[in-house]
Amino acid sequence: METERFITGPMCFYGMLILSCLTASSALAAWDVTSPNGQVRLSVRLTRPPGFGEGGERLSYQVEHGPADARRVIIADSPMGLLLEHQDFVNALRFDSVEGPRRIEERYSMPHGKRRECRNVGQALLLRFRNAGDAVMELELRAYDDGAAFRYRLLTESKGPQTFTAENTGFNLPADAKMWLHPYDKITTYSPAYETYFENGIPAGSPAPTEMGWAFPVLFRTADEKHWALITEADVGPNCYGARLAQQPEKTTYRIRLPDPAEGNGYGAPAPALTLPWQSAWRVIILGDSPGDIVESTLVQDVSEASRVKDVNWIHPGRVAWSWWSDQASPKDAAKQKRFIDFAAEMGWEYVLVDANWTIIDNGSIHDVIRYAKDKGIGVLLWYNSGGPHNVVTEKPRDCFFFPQVRRHELQLLKDWGVKGVKVDFFQSDKPEIIALYHAILKDAADFGIMVNFHGCTLPRGWSRTYPHLMSMEAIRGEECYLFDSHFPDRAPVQNTITPFTRNAVGPMDYTPMGLGKSNHPRKTTDAHELALTVLFESGWVHFADDPDVYRNLPAEPKQFVREVPVAWDDTRFVTGYPGRDVCLARRKGETWYLAGVNGQNTPCEQKLDLGKFLPAGRYQMTLIADGQGSREFSTQTRTINAADPVQVNLLPRGGFVARLTPAK
Repeated sequence: METERFITGPMCFYGMLILSCLTASSALAAWDVTSPNGQVRLSVRLTRPPGFGEGGERLSYQVEHGPADARRVIIADSPMGLLLEHQDFVNALRFDSVEGPRRIEERYSMPHGKRRECRNVGQALLLRFRNAGDAVMELELRAYDDGAAFRYRLLTESKGPQTFTAENTGFNLPADAKMWLHPYDKITTYSPAYETYFENGIPAGSPAPTEMGWAFPVLFRTADEKHWALITEADVGPNCYGARLAQQPEKTTYRIRLPDPAEGNGYGAPAPALTLPWQSAWRVIILGDSPGDIVESTLVQDVSEASRVKDVNWIHPGRVAWSWWSDQASPKDAAKQKRFIDFAAEMGWEYVLVDANWTIIDNGSIHDVIRYAKDKGIGVLLWYNSGGPHNVVTEKPRDCFFFPQVRRHELQLLKDWGVKGVKVDFFQSDKPEIIALYHAILKDAADFGIMVNFHGCTLPRGWSRTYPHLMSMEAIRGEECYLFDSHFPDRAPVQNTITPFTRNAVGPMDYTPMGLGKSNHPRKTTDAHELALTVLFESGWVHFADDPDVYRNLPAEPKQFVREVPVAWDDTRFVTGYPGRDVCLARRKGETWYLAGVNGQNTPCEQKLDLGKFLPAGRYQMTLIADGQGSREFSTQTRTINAADPVQVNLLPRGGFVARLTPAK
């Protein structure tokens, strides 16, 4: 259920400062909008840069953060605008009109995510400009308590599609900033899929290692560590592209670039063919005093379109038994799938996923598997190749989700069979045609009551609010990489401490955690570290990676923890940590809080936990499951504590812990 309330002021010039003919800066006019708490200010200027005569008028923006008497510029003067083949919305712009500011106040519920009940408040300002041809571009500005966002709209009606050429948006970072970001994938049979490693605190102005550029999201901090920001995009519509940053910055200014023509097996154009009116995705800058503010923010979904799904009672998050990680051939064997169904029932988990190639299953049929699961009270999820001309991956079934009539026929079959959801894989492109495919799959799946998980896919961009049956997305170098990446065991511990502040901060993440058994490249994390990932990483479906016997052989307390751990949360709070070093988060379900912490370093560490930051006053029973004497051992203790009591947890190198806190009776 979504409610939305706008308190809108009259059309006025409040928030606008006219700077006609001021000094050598050649500023013609400026506008700003400030968040309700006064901590965030987004400003836009219309200027004539030095050396440009009449017709050189351009837009730029900056973002400030901090108390009103001590704001710091976080994004300095940065370029704006759009270019079409026959329309220039970068140069020779002139101001037309302004609306606002207006107050935005929203409350909405989510069936999964960082928190169930969401609220955001902000201020909005709408500016209109005309170009040399008298065509109109709107610029919508928003300042929220936890960040800023802006987007473009092109209003002038056109007789036919307009060819989009470029977006001029840039982000001018502080010269002394440190960044956590990852390179955009090179093009292969299976990528791009947002599966490169995050860089750990590199200097602002660093170029990307390849011409593919940098992927969103981009986390950075100022040198004094008093201001943190994360740049990404949200509400990417079906006629938009998935953006990234260009390889080479101009000093510390990174500009938006379009998808590469070769993505998606060469299918589709990098830029949209626009039928006006049209609006861009939001350019989003999440802001805070600490990295924890980034973790807790829901700004990406806050600015995204409200839910299109009126009845959400059929949307059920849950734990998933998954056979592929431990036995890649198992989806083709009905008997093996029944074994995982038995285990899901034994653990009280909600689902089983039958992965690639279930259409050529032996020892029975997929209908045998579905009937068996139904008798056990377990929901079935089925894997699909997204198919179509954008990939040449041969895993089956393919070509069922690309063509609209075929897709709707397939979804009707799944509904008739009683299948609860699908995992759709191998998109390999951020071009507009593939962005439109994501939307089409989600829209049609909603019509048939089928939940969705995307793999081999783009980054979350707020779609889980618009389509709350989007349970998760991959877009991460996840646990499957123990099977085929020899570098993964060394890189994973540090990556696991960066991910909560970056990739998982912008949306659900299907990492497939807790692979404890044998793999091609043995892990270096402790077993307690792996257990912690089931809480640390948020996803509407959590696919447990390993074989049933591995989990059956766990000690009693860790086994009970994975039997009961929720996957949909009422709240999420940052406790302690620093990207690239260690992290601890707390998530609440009902009155019970779950803590999860990991150490990314090769040396032991101590995490000192201030539980009073989030626990209501009172006494709690705490069960702590942490590293034992060795990396493959657990230690468990249960004791009663006060909310104000400090708690210290000792973590082994690459170690971890979980804790469950319930009000004491």
